[in-house]
Amino acid sequence: MIISRQVEPQFNKVNDADIKTFQDILGGDCVLLDEASRTLYGKDETEDLIYPPEVVLIPKDTEAVSLILKHCNERCIPVTPIGARTGLSGGALSVMGGVGLSMHRFDKILDIDIQNLQATVEPGVITQVFQEAVLEKGLFYPPDPASRGSCSLGGNLAESSGGPRAVKYGVTRDYVINLEVVLADGTIMWTGANVLKNATGYDLTRLVVGSEGTLAVITKAVFRLIPRMKFDMLLLVPFSDASKACEAVSATFREGIVPSAMEFMERDALDLVNDFLGLGMTIPEDVQAHLLIEVDGNYEDILFKECEIITAVMEAHGAGEVLFAGNAAEKEKLWMMRRKVAEAVKANSTYKEEDTVVPRFKLPELLKGVKRIGEAYGFKSVCYGHAGDGNLHVNIIKGEMSDKDWDEKLSSGIREIFELVVMLGGTLSGEHGIGLVQRPYMDIVFKERELDLMRGVKKVFDQKGILNPKKIF
Repeated sequence: MIISRQVEPQFNKVNDADIKTFQDILGGDCVLLDEASRTLYGKDETEDLIYPPEVVLIPKDTEAVSLILKHCNERCIPVTPIGARTGLSGGALSVMGGVGLSMHRFDKILDIDIQNLQATVEPGVITQVFQEAVLEKGLFYPPDPASRGSCSLGGNLAESSGGPRAVKYGVTRDYVINLEVVLADGTIMWTGANVLKNATGYDLTRLVVGSEGTLAVITKAVFRLIPRMKFDMLLLVPFSDASKACEAVSATFREGIVPSAMEFMERDALDLVNDFLGLGMTIPEDVQAHLLIEVDGNYEDILFKECEIITAVMEAHGAGEVLFAGNAAEKEKLWMMRRKVAEAVKANSTYKEEDTVVPRFKLPELLKGVKRIGEAYGFKSVCYGHAGDGNLHVNIIKGEMSDKDWDEKLSSGIREIFELVVMLGGTLSGEHGIGLVQRPYMDIVFKERELDLMRGVKKVFDQKGILNPKKIF
């Protein structure tokens, strides 16, 4: 059976009667109509894009979300769920106007169950706040985006965010047990059960995670937790050849070592973040890339042995002198340097960030290909990312590229990068999602029949297409 293409929905504008309904549900203070508020909630960290909603609604409980969605569904008003606005793919932008549904008042950690190693939380909780709360209980929540101090768990769920420690511990999707969600018609439901094994019907929980707010609005999440490791060690490894650094990544795993993090930063990224943070580091001229490698565990002697093996692998691939972070302050400095790269790049120039991912053995080919494509189109790129799982962030810098070429030719260059990624066995996004800005390139990865299946899923959850329209497809 062939599923026909979805017909573009015809949305209605928010009118005075709608505003009155929203005020009755929420109270006037949580219905924002002023231009400053709509502009604030109309942008995230995606380039310089701004799409203000017609009204911003700020509910604080599931029942209010249900009433809002029921009304919007009946009136065919688009609704865009909005978290902490740290996204990089435009997933929280209200491109069709309508309602911007801010979830920031859903900010409670409802329960940390140390007996079952589970936690129940609301989506507005900041990721780092949650990590620190479970850490106090001797537990660990591994998903660790660079923006963890400002991003929310709801946004992490929407994109199935990963971060540096995904290489060993997995991404957000791997820690979600159950979700409370509100469907487009206002129906409130749980997607699963609070158990570690569940083979009962389709896995709706894992389907909703990563769906970018297009299927349902998440109002609670149950995460599994793991015991925290007692020790960790951190190495900074310089290379005179960035491709050799990438080659060393796969070689490390072939030696039987699985680092808890393995991050790549090429020379331009190092220089930008050094200046941005005022670190005053002296980076030798011949250093073209660094690997930041962390191992963790409960036995220091085993970790020292793993560091010895890693060092031997690095040296065999032409690494310079390996720096061992000797204390917590040195570790924090190195991690801050890695986490601030994106901000440093953004502060330097107009840019676009692509979130490519390939099998880790193909990283050297991807890096060389990105540079080759940049030379052909006249743009510069700054590359860094989660080398351990093949997730390379490609920041395309406008620099001296003309406005005309930037506007008219760049999309062709990005398409070539994605075509290369797919040719190497990879895909468009590892953790940032498709959202608005990667949507035009989905045909590189999927045949029309495959996209139709996804559209069909969307139709089942959201018959009128009101939830986060113009995203992914």
